[in-house]
Amino acid sequence: MAFGTSRSWQGAFRKGRPIMFLGLRTVIYHAPDLTAAKAWYSAAFGVAPYFDQPFYVGFEIGGFELGLDPDTSGVTVGNNAVAYWGVADIDDAFGRLVASGAQPRDPVKEVGGDIKVATVTDPFGNVIGLIQNPHFKVKA
Repeated sequence: MAFGTSRSWQGAFRKGRPIMFLGLRTVIYHAPDLTAAKAWYSAAFGVAPYFDQPFYVGFEIGGFELGLDPDTSGVTVGNNAVAYWGVADIDDAFGRLVASGAQPRDPVKEVGGDIKVATVTDPFGNVIGLIQNPHFKVKA
């Protein structure tokens, strides 16, 4: 089969061409103490995990997945890519995470066009990004 002709993308087309990248689906944070991380994320995000095993815990957050992985081999926690979670009220979300035990990293700031971003560090060293973007709409 030639590159780009896979039927696994059936139904996902733009301008007659298959779409390879469909958008962010999962963010995985590494947390060696999975029990503590599960409790913290449940409280901080206000949801229970939908998948809970000793090797991985998964939460559904606004149609996307936040995963917790206890394997930290080869990982420098908090020093890798930052995923930004969309929020309706960044000041409220930032305050909630800090009140839940996260440490402020970058305060809420406007970056242009009424878009605001901020980051916190969870109790396990992972960086959580927040973004309030009134212009962004999820497309199917």
